[in-house]
Formats: sequence, C-alpha cells, structure tokens
Amino acid sequence: MNQAIETSAAPDYPQLLGHPRPLWMLFMTEFWERFAFYSVSWALALYIVAQFFHGDPSGQAWASGIFGAYTALIYGTGIFGGWVADKLIGYQRTILLGAAVMAAGLFTLMLPQRTMLLLGLALVIVGDGLFKPNISSMVGQLYARDDERRDRGFTLFYMGINAGAFVAPLFTGWLASYFTDTPMEQNYRVVFLAAGVGMLLSLLWFWFGRRQLKGVGRPAPGAESRLRVLWVLLGVIVAVPAVYYLLSSVGPGGLQWLLGLLFVAVAAMLLVEAARHDRVQTHRVLAMLIIFAFNVLFWMFYYQLGTSFNFLAENLVDRKMFGGWVFPVGWFQSVSPLAIIVLAPLVTLVWAWLSKRRCEPSIPRKFGLGLIFNALGFAVLVYALARLLSSAGLIPFWPLAMCYVMQTVGELCLSPIGLSMVTKLAPPRLVGVAMGGWFMSLAVGGNLSGLVASRISGVSGMTAASALSGFTFSFWLLAGAGLLLLLISPLINKLMHGVR
Repeated sequence: MNQAIETSAAPDYPQLLGHPRPLWMLFMTEFWERFAFYSVSWALALYIVAQFFHGDPSGQAWASGIFGAYTALIYGTGIFGGWVADKLIGYQRTILLGAAVMAAGLFTLMLPQRTMLLLGLALVIVGDGLFKPNISSMVGQLYARDDERRDRGFTLFYMGINAGAFVAPLFTGWLASYFTDTPMEQNYRVVFLAAGVGMLLSLLWFWFGRRQLKGVGRPAPGAESRLRVLWVLLGVIVAVPAVYYLLSSVGPGGLQWLLGLLFVAVAAMLLVEAARHDRVQTHRVLAMLIIFAFNVLFWMFYYQLGTSFNFLAENLVDRKMFGGWVFPVGWFQSVSPLAIIVLAPLVTLVWAWLSKRRCEPSIPRKFGLGLIFNALGFAVLVYALARLLSSAGLIPFWPLAMCYVMQTVGELCLSPIGLSMVTKLAPPRLVGVAMGGWFMSLAVGGNLSGLVASRISGVSGMTAASALSGFTFSFWLLAGAGLLLLLISPLINKLMHGVR
C-alpha cells in the first residue's frame, strides 16, 4: 500500500469511542514519549545551572542556549525522520528505532559530565527525530482524507501528548524532591532515570500494539529488507556525533543559519513535488508554508517555558503557599497540559458545533487567534512586572499561572490544527517530509526561543527589569503577527482551495 493510497482511503478499522481503535494505541505510545520529553524539558536548564555553574545565575544564558538548540534539533531532525519513513523503512520500523535510540540517550543524561550531557542530548535528538513526525503522520493515515473526524482525532491525540506532559513534571518533580538528602543536581538525575523508563514503556506499547494498524506504516513493496534498517542504524551512528558537534561547537547563532537553510530545502522539495501535480496542489503548499512562517513566531515565545519562565519562577515569583509550603518550580510546567486536558474536549465541541452551522474559523484564522492568545499571556506578565512587584522583588504566583493558561488557549487554536493541516495540504507522496517541515518550523522557533531567553538573562542572570523588557517585546511581536494573519486569512483560504 503506497502513501497516496493510505492518505486517501484508510482501512476499515474497528471503532472505539467514535474513532479508529488504533488511535488509542498511538495515543498511549505518544503519552509515554511525551512523559520522557517533558521530564527532561522542565529540568534541563535548571540542571545545567545547578550542575555546571553551582547555581550561579550567570549560567542562565548558556543553559538557555543549550535548551533552545536542543529543542530546535529535536524538531529539526524530524525532516530526516520523515524521509527515512517515507523512502526507506516505513513508519513502524522508524518509530521503533527512534524510541530505542531516545531511551539510550535519556539514560546517558544521568552521567554527571558535560560531555555526557551533550552526548545524551544528541542521542535523544536523533531518536526523537525518527519518532516524532512519524507517530503524528500515522494518526492522519487512520482517516480518509475527507473524513470530517480527522481534526477531532488529532485533537484527541493531542490530549495524549498533554496527558504525558502533565504527569511528567508532577511525578518527576516529586521524585526529585523526595531525595531531599542529596544535592539538587543528583535529584535531577533521578528525573532523567524516570524519563528513560518512560521511553522504554513507549517502545513496548508500540511494539505490542502495532498489529492493530493492519499494515499501515509497514515498508512499501520492495522495501521490506531488514538490511535497510541496518543502513539507517549506521546513519544514526554518524548523525549522533554530528548533532553533538552542533550542540558543543556551533552554538545557537550558527545553528539558526543551518536551520534556515534546511527549512528552505524542505520548502523547495514540497514545491517541486506539488508542481508535478497541478496548480491547486502548488497553491496548497504555498498556503502551508505561509502558515509555517507564523508558526515559527508562536513557538519562539511559547518555548520560554523551559528557560526564562523557569528562571522567572525560581527567582522572581512568590511561590510560598499555605503552611509555608513552597510550590515547586517544575510544577508550573504542568499548568499548560492540565489546561489542555480540561479545555481540549470543549474546544473540540466548539469546532464541531460551529462546523454544523458552517461558521467554523478556517485554519489561518485559528492560527491568528493562537498568536493573539499567546500575546495575551505575555501581557499578564508585563502587567505583573510593571505593577505588582513587591518590596522583596517578587511578583505574585497567579500571573505566571495565568500566562500558561492563556498560552494554552492559543496552543489549542494552533497546534493540533497544524498537524491535521499538514496531512490535508501536503503532496500525498511527501506527507512525512511535510510533517518534518512542520516540525522544522517548531525547530526554528525553538532555537530562537533560546536566543531570546539568553538575551533576557544577559551575563548576570534574569532581573525584573530585563524580564519586563523582554516580555514587552514578546507581546508586541506576537500581537502584531496575529492581527496580520487574521487580515490576510482570505488570501490564504483562497490558496487552500476548499481545505478547511
């Protein structure tokens, strides 16, 4: 079964709760992968400052740069993972190989040397590059192209992502705080251990559940040889040192140029393939690429959650609660996924209700709303830093929590819709590459987020003044981009030729 057939007509799956049964297997596979990913995400920058700078705030800038580069490469390598699945070994084998490599990297992070930190991150990056775009692409292959349940299926899948993201900081944060008689950098290594176990569970879940897929995601005819898997594994062995070099020597600035060139290359591949079809497919790819550009801006500021928001919570937020209990920094990372778990079903129902009345916002309008809600989150922080700063130099607890909730509303307008958009607008033979292009836009935004956070922290660490300045800039750029996208939405809708 080739890719074009898979995306236009899906197998007749047994249904569970109104969706193909394999959706729920993919849901849990993604749950455990996201548990592993977000365990590392909340702890990484804090661990770097604690372990390698002995808690000195001057380490915030380097930690932010590493976090941004790590986030960027996690998503940037997705284009290669999509190509491996499309052209070499199929989706199922690519996912399994990526899960194994990622698990090895997570366990490597436990070793307390800077070299091992970067090697572990390199393994995680390469493994997740193989895993992440292909698990998302397989969700699209469960539905026919014109199946009206597709967007709702992606939103449910997105709840799996955020269920893992919600549990990870709470559980691993508790694990770290439980070992209270050890230095904090050791506590963070317990977090990495739990992440590795979570990734092994993801691997096992997909290994035993893949029979439900009825052949979807298997290698194409003529590509079944296991020798191809060996060649891909050799490619992984080459890729890991290359990624290590990018983390250790190239730095976020040089990486931004590389990511930009890769993004242009992906765009060119998609446009060339679209031109082989017809004018309609070319227009659809152009619409997709325009939305990708706005997607960069959303994630450039959203990913402050792993850097500047963490440093804000640690140093500038009053976290004292009832009875003298102090709210853990890492637990802020669970606010957004909790809000998504609560709000995602409501948003799904709203889109369905509006769809029945033929007034559901189009894809570009949803993206514009996403950018504006992200901007409103920063507006809350700007207000708090300008008006609510105490004599002790701290802002209240609620503005940062409210910022996460506002960003979550924006994320629900944008991210699950983006995954579905790619499967609807991409050329049928390059759905995996197009999904890699989607994650490439996240990569560019992720790396820029590290550069922004490094600028906010400066050489001596974040202050209330530097945070106010940086977050004010963030608000205006996001709000302006959101309004612009709403204004040009009719043009983008025309390019999409009826896809909504």
